Amino acid sequence: MEQYEPDRLSPAQVAAMRRSFTHGRAALTRRSLLRASAGGALAVGGLGTQSACGIPPAGKTEGGVSSEDRSQEEKEVSFSNWTEYMDIDESGRRHPTLEAFTRRSGIKVKYTEDINDNSEFFGKIQPQLSAGQETGRDIIVLTDWLAARLIRLGWVQKLDPAHLPHAFANLSPQFRDPDWDPGRAYSYPWQGISTVIAYNKKALDGVEVKTVSDLLDNPKLKGRVGFLTEMRDTVGMVLLDMGKDPARFTDDDYDAAIARLQKGVDRGQIRRFTGNDYTADISKGDFAACLAWAGDVVQLKADNPDVDFVIPDSGYITSSDNMLVPNKARHKTNAERLMDYYYEPGPAAQLAAYINFVCPVDGVKDELAKIDEDAANNPLIIPDKAMQALSRAFRSLSAKEETAYEEKFAKLTGA
Repeated sequence: MEQYEPDRLSPAQVAAMRRSFTHGRAALTRRSLLRASAGGALAVGGLGTQSACGIPPAGKTEGGVSSEDRSQEEKEVSFSNWTEYMDIDESGRRHPTLEAFTRRSGIKVKYTEDINDNSEFFGKIQPQLSAGQETGRDIIVLTDWLAARLIRLGWVQKLDPAHLPHAFANLSPQFRDPDWDPGRAYSYPWQGISTVIAYNKKALDGVEVKTVSDLLDNPKLKGRVGFLTEMRDTVGMVLLDMGKDPARFTDDDYDAAIARLQKGVDRGQIRRFTGNDYTADISKGDFAACLAWAGDVVQLKADNPDVDFVIPDSGYITSSDNMLVPNKARHKTNAERLMDYYYEPGPAAQLAAYINFVCPVDGVKDELAKIDEDAANNPLIIPDKAMQALSRAFRSLSAKEETAYEEKFAKLTGA
């Protein structure tokens, strides 16, 4: 088990965290903005829980610590998730799949959208977990790199396969065996997040874009190309284009990818590095092509017929947000039952139809077609086998690698 080291965050790591919060996956989604304009006020949490001063010193704790499981006598479960990451009815107040789970199981779900950023949320729960105390949560949803860290620290509980029959049977092959949780002993994906190439057909004006090399090397695209401020997505896509496996690359491979991107910056080929604010650039044609997240592309294509996407033959990066049961959770069995519920085709289809991320549940296409046939046939939501075969994951990083790589990436992007 990894011993937690309360090192100060490097300036590059703080910059990366702030980029994610203000422009990356943690920024307001299109659906959030629509809902706000319809009369709801949205509050975005600050970064006060974690700063350049680092995280409070951690105590020592053994891994996989459970408390007495009170699931039998307490028919409840506390679920912490990201904002805008659950189906909701037209009133904007009710979650149909959660209510259906409660009606069937008798288990009341306390659902809280209190995750805005991985690092910020880690700052909330770290003091309790490091002290061996309960967090008040039975399920938390974290992106794979932070899920990996909590598993290494021994701060989450091993799941009981007997309570997860649908999850075990229906998990999509592309998510089955991450290097940070072999066999999914501690986690199951909530949704997948794919990085693809988006382009504006009108802005391309006949120029063909099929690869990352096209973005970096075609002089006809000079100054009209965008890359992402998320290091793993941008560098991972460049590594794939170079014929390197993002799951097994070396320091030299990483440096070569950074050097290749630096040439694109120096020549003016890359217009800028963005978070999900690229959506405006690609829609208007300021970007002819860029790296993009699949969930955004689904929305962009629906709004603008000029926007489309391509999957490079070299592959694409897929990460995941994952459900975990933290140490000392009071309702572990109830949590596992809820996790398993979302691996049944019906609930999984309802969720996929609403949020439009990559569904990690195999065999859900027919159910989704009953709700939304276009979504069922969209490979960005339900990847076919050929697309699944091209999916690659960025490998886990040590704390030392994380600091070094983020510093180099920050220098590249000017963060």
